[in-house]
Amino acid sequence: MRFACAAALAAVSVSASAQVQAPDAGAQKAGMEKLAALDGEWRGHATVLQSGGGAPLSLVHTERVGTMLDGTIRIIEGRSYKPDGSAGGFNAFAIISYDAARSSYAMQSYAGGRAGSFTLVATATGFEWTMPAGPAAHIRHVATLSGKHWHEDSLYEAEGKSPVKVFTMDLDRIGDNAWPGAGAVTPNP
Repeated sequence: MRFACAAALAAVSVSASAQVQAPDAGAQKAGMEKLAALDGEWRGHATVLQSGGGAPLSLVHTERVGTMLDGTIRIIEGRSYKPDGSAGGFNAFAIISYDAARSSYAMQSYAGGRAGSFTLVATATGFEWTMPAGPAAHIRHVATLSGKHWHEDSLYEAEGKSPVKVFTMDLDRIGDNAWPGAGAVTPNP
């Protein structure tokens, strides 16, 4: 009896899994290619605009971007440094994926002990994404890529108020990188 139950359960499992369609990796890669201009290492300046009119915080900012999982996801790490080169301010990590069935991008972002899932929209000149920032408010990030230059503004937008720029960065592409896909652990010692 146990064997008959196990065999029936296995048959149902195989039948159910056969009905689930695997994601189209080719379509995922094609979707990710729209963001290929991001790949590489970037360096430049970022400015954090203080609320209440405080002095802006100027930082040296870097980004490194590359693909993993055979080009089906894109990894981004951003770091800011004080003008003297010491650690300061900002470090973030993000994973971007493309859902071919929905024709949409998703971004998982991690920074400052926080994590979130956001919709990312590829545009003709870069990308945009929005994150919540309180009741009836959000921060909209607008990135523009032009050749080897990456400009990004972050705007605080609250219902019934004019947008306020809270962050801006201007980066220049300084080269290629093999990160994060290179350097996998080999199976042999």
